[in-house]
Amino acid sequence: MSEKKHTVSRRQFVVGTSGMLLAGALADGTPRAAETAAPSKLAIQGGEKAVKAAVAGKPRWGDPERAQLNEMLEQNSLFYWQGPQTKLLTERFQQFCPVKYVQTCSSGTAALHIAVGAAGVGVGDEVITSPVTDIGTVIGILYQQAVPVFADLGAGTCNLDVADVERRITPKTKAIIAVHLTGNPCDLDAFKALADRHKLVLIEDCAQAWGAKYRGRPIGSVGHIACFSLQNSKHITCGDGGVAASNDERFGKLLQRFGDKGGDRNKWGGHAVFATNYRMSEPQAAVAAAQLTRLEDIAAKRARLGNLLTEKIANIPGIVPHQVHPEDRAVYWFYFFRIRPEAFRCNRSEFTKALVAEGAGVSGGYIKVPLYGEPVFQQHAFFAGRWPVKEMGLTTMDFAQHKCPEAEAILASMIRVTITENMSEEYVLQTAEAIQKVARHYAA
Repeated sequence: MSEKKHTVSRRQFVVGTSGMLLAGALADGTPRAAETAAPSKLAIQGGEKAVKAAVAGKPRWGDPERAQLNEMLEQNSLFYWQGPQTKLLTERFQQFCPVKYVQTCSSGTAALHIAVGAAGVGVGDEVITSPVTDIGTVIGILYQQAVPVFADLGAGTCNLDVADVERRITPKTKAIIAVHLTGNPCDLDAFKALADRHKLVLIEDCAQAWGAKYRGRPIGSVGHIACFSLQNSKHITCGDGGVAASNDERFGKLLQRFGDKGGDRNKWGGHAVFATNYRMSEPQAAVAAAQLTRLEDIAAKRARLGNLLTEKIANIPGIVPHQVHPEDRAVYWFYFFRIRPEAFRCNRSEFTKALVAEGAGVSGGYIKVPLYGEPVFQQHAFFAGRWPVKEMGLTTMDFAQHKCPEAEAILASMIRVTITENMSEEYVLQTAEAIQKVARHYAA
């Protein structure tokens, strides 16, 4: 039997091996080969800026959205059920993500609440997820009177660590929510195998991952339920909105009920489940359907630019680039790299300020603290200052004592780089030059 040969480009190799670079950078502190050119004067000290290229301002909507809205205005109803815009949005979504069941909804947060409801998550159940994510990932868990359990992250991916997730599984665990943070795919095969082994539901939080691919497969098509966000900052948008989707017959048939007050619109009368109203309207669906025609170009451009940045900064001493598997497509809702504090004569804040002065679109960190560090978690004050599940003795979770060391280290050492489809390769190359320039100046 012949062995299949795989060819990997230099860029793919660099992106895929950034994890190995990370291990060396964080473990023994051995510096990689440094550039020999004389350092330039930093812009923050009066030197010339490294980033001179401008980012073009392009409208996010136009004729496709206008045409779809004009069609919508000819309708007699703007209600979602059997609406032509919702139907079109569903069809276009299924072309991008091949799933049988699709429920449009009012937000990504709503999609996640729909998912945990359809998964049967209830009082005292545990759902394992990431501590570095938008709070919308866990709102639905708490409203189902269940318990979010935060697992630690991979040092270079900022995604859930499979081994740590498994360590946190208990008899109360009902589901795993794998967050594809920044549009970088989680290790879905490993999570699916883990979920199947423990009879758990795997929910994909794809809010930041429109157009991402895991080993060539569309994000959202591997787990039991997938959740997407159409909020204004996402790759495509209708201002606010979301999609919950599934190929699993057990959960897919329930998505509509949990997004539409618990009723089954294919049958008259009767409410077998209790749920809230998370419906999307036809005007939102019209815009979202038109936006989907732009998705592939947006995703491909962001993937190319983010991978280019990794290629150019991978060998800078003290810099840990964003780790992406070479067979995956990350779509970089944002890009991040980490700095080793001991490698520089400055802190993260000073490094970031110097990059901003160079003209780079960067900021320090992402969220200020892991979710369990937020006051509402520290005080267990979810419902009018109370947490009934804990008061009833149905959980021993104490978020004030909870720790995810790698997640905390990531937030303390991460520098966030803006990536958009409107950027040129020249701009990204100059951003890489700025990172190299600042790193060289502050090298310990």
